Amino acid sequence: MSSLDHATLEAAARWYVDLRCDSPNDALREAHRRWLERDPRHAQAWERLGRLQGKLEQINPAVARPTLASARAKRRDVLKVLSLLLASGAAGTLAWNTTGLPTLMADQRTGTGERRQLRLEDGSELHLNTATAVDIRFSPQVRDVRLLSGEILIETARDALARPLVVHTPEGSIRALGTRFVVRREAGQTRVSVQEHAVEVRSAGLPGKAVRVEAGQQLSFNDERLGDVLLATPHIDAWSRDMLVVSDWALEDFIAELQRYRPGHLGCDGSVGRLRISGAFHLGDTDTILDNLTATLPVRIRRFSRYWASVEAV
Repeated sequence: MSSLDHATLEAAARWYVDLRCDSPNDALREAHRRWLERDPRHAQAWERLGRLQGKLEQINPAVARPTLASARAKRRDVLKVLSLLLASGAAGTLAWNTTGLPTLMADQRTGTGERRQLRLEDGSELHLNTATAVDIRFSPQVRDVRLLSGEILIETARDALARPLVVHTPEGSIRALGTRFVVRREAGQTRVSVQEHAVEVRSAGLPGKAVRVEAGQQLSFNDERLGDVLLATPHIDAWSRDMLVVSDWALEDFIAELQRYRPGHLGCDGSVGRLRISGAFHLGDTDTILDNLTATLPVRIRRFSRYWASVEAV
């Protein structure tokens, strides 16, 4: 059986909670059936849940017989189911160690679609994007921010103790040089984009090699190599103002980015994936963003539930 990624297991956990609600309707059941058929990994994740059914009912009757009063309560139940999935089996144990427990126990976290702004003890501003987890450790020697998952924007303040501010990810480190910058981590890769001044980047596998990235530039790296310094993507920090700004993006790329801000599944049919889109979109209402696509592009939005939608050709 192939290894199951975190996103697939989380989707299975969400389907489990949805279908355990008091009155799942025919549309929800049909959407679930289509999800199972779309990818063999989906069926594998569902089978793993079936093997855990006894444990689910024993350790968490609220999940086995949920009465969900709010989206937050539902999210908690999804996380409980997900934690069991991640902890089951060798592949699950690896996923738990690398993405599950550290993220759930992080100093600061945001849920899907949530964004937050924090003022650190030195006066620096830290913005957390959707589905982000960070640990913050200040010592007399260093200001240390560890990005476990997601995306952050940091606006550094002058420190009275002259301590360096360093952002760590499993792929390496970014040392701030009096600056404003965005760091995004996903799929074993970190990308840093600089808005003001500069940063110094090191890969975990090349600690002796540092690359300076200036304002208006970006660089991607993993734990083995540093990429090339490129021009930064315009408006990459727009999410900190609750906006998604794109210019001549492929629709499939736009939908993939929008998916980060929505719980559940959001798909894009291949027949419309190469359509182009530009504009500024308010992330506070992703349903309205989807509905507005139909006014400017030859597409329709097909919904099976509030957690399953697809952009398709008219």
